[in-house]
Amino acid sequence: MTDIATRVYNHKWKIDPIVRSVMDTDFYKVLMCQSIYRHNPTTRVTFSLINRSSDVPLAKLIDEGALREQLDHVRSLSLSRGESTWLRGNTFYGTRQMFTPEFVEWLEGFRFPPYELERRGDQWELTFEGLWCEATMWEIPALAILMELRARAVLQDMGRFDLEVLYARAMTRVWEKVQRLRTLEGLRIADFGTRRRHGFLWQDWCVRAMIEGLGPKFLGTSNCLIALRREVEAIGTNAHELPMVQAAIAEDDAALARAPYRVLEEWRKDHAGNLLILLPDTYGTRTFLENAPDWAAEWTGARIDSGDPFEIGEVVVKWWIARGQDPKNKLLIFSDGLDVDLIERLHKHFSGRVRVGFGWGTLLTNDFRGLAGGRLDPFSLVCKVIEADGRSTVKLSDNPNKAMGDPEEVARYKRVFGIGDQVAREVVV
Repeated sequence: MTDIATRVYNHKWKIDPIVRSVMDTDFYKVLMCQSIYRHNPTTRVTFSLINRSSDVPLAKLIDEGALREQLDHVRSLSLSRGESTWLRGNTFYGTRQMFTPEFVEWLEGFRFPPYELERRGDQWELTFEGLWCEATMWEIPALAILMELRARAVLQDMGRFDLEVLYARAMTRVWEKVQRLRTLEGLRIADFGTRRRHGFLWQDWCVRAMIEGLGPKFLGTSNCLIALRREVEAIGTNAHELPMVQAAIAEDDAALARAPYRVLEEWRKDHAGNLLILLPDTYGTRTFLENAPDWAAEWTGARIDSGDPFEIGEVVVKWWIARGQDPKNKLLIFSDGLDVDLIERLHKHFSGRVRVGFGWGTLLTNDFRGLAGGRLDPFSLVCKVIEADGRSTVKLSDNPNKAMGDPEEVARYKRVFGIGDQVAREVVV
């Protein structure tokens, strides 16, 4: 088993770059990249790093030279022969050759586009501009780099024994969570923790703990590289950036209102089965469901990623029933701010009425709360598309604390999508 404390103590070894491969990313990012490559090959976008936790001064903690070194390393990466073979020949979600030869050939020649880095007060402003199918690939590596560099900054002055005790405590915490989860009958859970992980080695350890502790209840990991190395399923579907970009490039209010459903139309051309998962909260779940075409109710399930998960889950279940669907045949995936207590409560509340799944993220792969004097507590860092073809993007969410965009455009989107008062919820991670 990897001696993580020793590797962290010697973290300047070249053996441990923060991002090790083009495939050290989430599976949904590769799936979306193929869809973007097919349907929007000329759209240009800008992604930007957004630190929702302003009390974490990243520019004070992270040295600019170290940050640029890691970002430049990512720009040197290319798809390996083994990774290409895995994409071409592996079976994903029961489908062989999910990725077309044309897309894999494009990905083999892909290199990460340039980045822009500036200091703004106590924060780093990091942006990526270019063709959508290229710039989108920066999101996951950028987040992983900032999260791990912050951790390294905290850990750099700790001695060997301090580090060994720190990781022993963190390992015990993860294992105790796994032991609790293994008692849940019919549990379906996956690792979704790449974006805000403590580090690659730690995420890999957490996945191995899930494999051993949960057996078939563990569905797989969102991380492509770990899925390949540990021979588990790569898990993921799509994210908010698809409707955000389609909405931004819409020509008028009518086209804006149709944009989320245009995303669904394009997605179903490419995928079927368990990849047909709705993500309804980008511009409000209730409005999305009210105006959705009837065929959307035939999709396999829905992912709940903001708002009160019990309340939003019930809204989706009632919508399925109203559209003539049996919820017992549907899948609800919860992925927002999960930890064991919430997983147990949601599992108890919905099991037997609907198939329930969990995408467990930051509080699996980065739960160092209270360790190192609280300096390793996870925080909310995102990398979002902020512009598409020169137009501002907007996300409303079911939680106004997750909303983003130009205030005038936010007001317009609320009008078009009929968003009224919303209840603000703390953004945990």
